[in-house]
Amino acid sequence: MAKLALSGWGGSDETGHDDPHKLSSPMAFFWTMVIFLIIVGFVAAILFRQAQTAFLSNPGLNGLILGVLLIGILLVFNHVLALRPEVRWFNSFRAAGSAEKVGRDPVLLAPMRALIGRRHSMTLSTTTLRSILDSIATRLDESRDTSRYLIGLLVFLGLLGTFWGLLGTIGSISSVIQSLDAGGGTANDILNALKEGLSAPLQGMGTAFSTSLFGLSSSLVLGFLDLQAGRAQNRFYTELENWLSSVTDVGSEHQPIAGALEASSSADVQALAEQILKLAQDGGGSRSTAAMASLAEGIQGLVKNMRSEQQMLRDWIEAQQEESKALRRTLDRLVARTAEKAEKAKIPGGE
Repeated sequence: MAKLALSGWGGSDETGHDDPHKLSSPMAFFWTMVIFLIIVGFVAAILFRQAQTAFLSNPGLNGLILGVLLIGILLVFNHVLALRPEVRWFNSFRAAGSAEKVGRDPVLLAPMRALIGRRHSMTLSTTTLRSILDSIATRLDESRDTSRYLIGLLVFLGLLGTFWGLLGTIGSISSVIQSLDAGGGTANDILNALKEGLSAPLQGMGTAFSTSLFGLSSSLVLGFLDLQAGRAQNRFYTELENWLSSVTDVGSEHQPIAGALEASSSADVQALAEQILKLAQDGGGSRSTAAMASLAEGIQGLVKNMRSEQQMLRDWIEAQQEESKALRRTLDRLVARTAEKAEKAKIPGGE
């Protein structure tokens, strides 16, 4: 364990090779997100005319959707870029072997920095390990709450535009139907009026479908970016957990309890030895006689307690044995009755 702990807190192992527990950079996920945005921009450039027409059908709500998408993209990229200083601090800490030698304090790894800074040994206990991992996991989850909310908000805005457009469509169709007058002109006049009246319902349908298109597309784009950010955070957490597990002493959690018991028992034995020594030095005075009597009474009371506990244990064992015997007798009776019923069932068939 000593070799494992020393190699875990240093930057290299005994052979001088690089430490396998070194945290990797999150920039691989960053460039994946950049490439994805370039592809999305290329598709949007190809469909620019159709997208412009759909955008102009409801520029207010569609502009709001694009604004929320832009804010979400910036937040997701910030989640990934925020891991870079944490990785640099951790790797610098591993190379230096001490948290005090690293200049800037981390943000996500602040609990780890505080707990390690107060320790003088090279190993961590399981309680410290769980405390560090739980704190870091909570901070990572809280950092992504806003981006997850924005993904749902984009879908909600798309649905809001859909119902808004459908509401306008229904009202326009009702107005067109009420404005038609079958006896007020020829069939051509009625058809022309119907065409002019249907322009408003069609515009409402355009509002409904355009906002749904922008809302769902934006949610898809932001969801993929948030997925990449989550993968970067999960890899950061997993690699950190692997290193913390390598420097954790599983038996250290029970050492304080064992040490306390040892100290308590040794203190009791020492006090008893000092009392007996004092009795021997007194040489049989009245005080020593009284002390011996009190000591004998204490030992006698302890023996009585031990005997009573032993008797309780014996009574409990006897009760368990009686219950086991009764249960076995009941099972034997059930088996016998089942056999009798089986024999009675076979007799009619044999005749």
